[in-house]
This record gives sequence, C-alpha cells and structure tokens, in this order.
Amino acid sequence: MSPLSATFAKALEAAHDAAGSQNNPASTLYVVATPIGNLADISLRALHVLAKVDAVACEDTRHTQQLLRAYGLERPGSQLLAVHQHNEAEAAQTVIARLSHGERVAYVSDAGTPAISDPGARLVAAVRQSGYRVLPLPGASSVTTALSASGMTGDHGFVFAGFLPHKSGERQRAVHALAQESRAVVLLEAPHRIEALAQALSVLGERRITVGRELTKQFEQIETLTAQAFHGWLAEKPDRQRGEFVLVLHDAPVAATAGEGLRVLQVLLPELPLKTAVKLAAEITGESKNELYDQALALKKT
Repeated sequence: MSPLSATFAKALEAAHDAAGSQNNPASTLYVVATPIGNLADISLRALHVLAKVDAVACEDTRHTQQLLRAYGLERPGSQLLAVHQHNEAEAAQTVIARLSHGERVAYVSDAGTPAISDPGARLVAAVRQSGYRVLPLPGASSVTTALSASGMTGDHGFVFAGFLPHKSGERQRAVHALAQESRAVVLLEAPHRIEALAQALSVLGERRITVGRELTKQFEQIETLTAQAFHGWLAEKPDRQRGEFVLVLHDAPVAATAGEGLRVLQVLLPELPLKTAVKLAAEITGESKNELYDQALALKKT
C-alpha cells in the first residue's frame, strides 16, 4: 500500500464531520475493517475511530503503521499493540488491561474484516468474557467482494471454507468433502499454493468457479470457468499465479425429480401462505425458489 498524499486530508475532515457526533464509548474494543488493497475503500467511520482511540491493536505493527501513515494517522509505537495468531490469547490480556482503565482500543488485521480468516476472534471472545463491549465497524471483506462479482445465483446461501489444508492428502480429502457440498463455497489461497489447489479442484469437473485475483488492486482479475479448466487457465500466463486469491465454488446443480416441486406445492399451498409454501418446497426438492414461486402463482390463479 502506498500513501495517497494529501487526498485523505479531506477524507479525515469528512470523517469527523460525518461521525463526530456519534457515541464512541470508553472501555470498548472497536473491531475495524480496513481495505483489502485499495486505500480508498476505508470508511469515514473507520477513519474517525482510528483517530480517536487510545491504542490500535493489530496483526502486524509495521504494516498497520504504514496504513495509518497513508491516512495521516501515524501513531507512536507505544500505541500500537501486536495481536496476531501466535500471541492472541496472551495479548488479549494487554488489551483488556487497557479497557479496564477506560481506554478505547481498535483492532485491525492486515486487510479486510478481522476475525473471519484473520486473527481477532480469540481477542473478541476474551474481551466479551471480561465484560467489556465489542463494537464492530463494517467494511471491506474479500469474501463478500468475491461473492458479489461471482454471479452465483443459488438459493441456499454459501459456506466459507477459507484456506484448505497445505498437505496434499488432507487437501484432497477436503476437496472430496466440497464435492458433496451443494451450496456455494468460498476459498482463500496464497500465490505459492494456487497451482496445487487448482490441480486438486480439477476433480470437480464442470462445476463452475469464480476466480478473484488481487481484488480491488491495480491488476484485479475476475474470471468464471469450470473447475477442470482452472489449472490450464492459470498455466496460460505466469502473471495469473501472482497475488492473493479468493475463489467462489458455485453451488452444484440439484437434479430434482420432474414435477416434484409442483406436487409439493399442491400439498402445501392449501395449508400455508404462498411465500412459506414456496420456501419449504424449495428446501424439500432443491428446485429454484424463483421457479417454484411462479408455479405457485399459477396454481393460485387456477
């Protein structure tokens, strides 16, 4: 990340104007989402809170200092607390001690929303268990960013799987489990392991995958292709193996018995409201909720 010079002076002023009148209670841990690549994706509320808190707990103090410097919010080292995957349980006690003295502490990971794939969950649990408030500030997330651009149209939501195991055998077993999952699945992967993951996913054949690479950054790339074509696509150009990856494994088509959804609707509609009947019919048969809704309307008319 590189500074955007004086651009954020105006952003800081706007942040204080927009969020300055809001209540930011003391003795509170603020879980703050930060950009996943594009510095302009910071929220006005996040800028205001990062300027206001007494300390910033973070996954990497050097990385976070660079981020804060870009926004004109650089802090002395004593106000940056290292809280990462190797010390999270112990470092949480340092944060709690500060909260006990009435301080406000923000927690940020290296990028995105903390406590999903990055550290932060143990810190949040410890703070809540100690009786202090945790206040989340929503913002950038690689998971929702990739999903929003995937065109995934399934009615049954998605599963966040994060990073699959590094060892070949364990990874293969994880992919076998994914083959049994009919819902969409979001995966994360680093550049040095993406080729191995692509090879493992090839067994999923025609199932579609949306590949998000370097999301929100200058060389962002988003492509949708089949699982069996993914490895070949990576190999076509060396640049395609660079950067951080977010993958959306699309939901698997469900082969429903012909006419099953209509039969279930005919049973449910006399007893239930239309929307409830459609929802249950979709869950029972696996058929498209939108198509079942159209069928239900037609049944009502007749």
